[in-house]
Amino acid sequence: MKRITDISLVIMFALFVWQAVVWVTGVPHFILPGPIRVWEAFLFNFDLILENAQITILEVLIGLLIGGVLGFASALHLMISANARRFLLPFLVFSQAIPVFALAPILTLWLGYGISSKILMAVLIIYFPVTSNFYDGLRRTDPGLLDLGKTMGASQRHILWHLRLPSALPALGSGLCLAAVYAPIGAVIGEWVGSSKGLGYLMLLANGRAKIDLMFACLIVLALFTVLLHNLISRLAKRMSDWSG
Repeated sequence: MKRITDISLVIMFALFVWQAVVWVTGVPHFILPGPIRVWEAFLFNFDLILENAQITILEVLIGLLIGGVLGFASALHLMISANARRFLLPFLVFSQAIPVFALAPILTLWLGYGISSKILMAVLIIYFPVTSNFYDGLRRTDPGLLDLGKTMGASQRHILWHLRLPSALPALGSGLCLAAVYAPIGAVIGEWVGSSKGLGYLMLLANGRAKIDLMFACLIVLALFTVLLHNLISRLAKRMSDWSG
């Protein structure tokens, strides 16, 4: 409860400073609209924003689900297979050398202007943090637990599922928290490159028509959704850590 109150106070202070800057400087609204004007644009275009927000939210949630499952499976595969570590690890490192944003036009060309290319963008941008965090957690299992398991005759499969996996759950939770922040970025970048729906598309449309207040409204909706998603994933990560302990 105290955390929510603190966040509310910070938001209110930021809005006050924002509006004060607009009043004091007299900056034109088509360059920096005040929060009051942004709120009016949000109410006036509520149905339009809601319609496009649903598309972006769907892309993010599907991308997060697919990327999380792939990252989980890949980390386990890296842990149990020397061949996977020999071939997949260099690929993971190489994939980070290529800017994911540069792939957006190619994915749009291959998959079209629908949600598929945006989901894949979200998957690509979150796959590495989930995989690397979880794999790192699997490798850092307490050596005392591993020695105890071997002493009691546990097989490698039992050690993986009953010792390494529970110990690595906090690391998996951290990777998913990062993914919750990165996934909306991937979806919106994909919408900027080529789309006919979504908050990213609506922001581009508003920018082209000099409706900066609408653009800010979309941006704030996206930010609030990202904060909410991150908070939900953080709660899940905490439960995973508690279960691990």
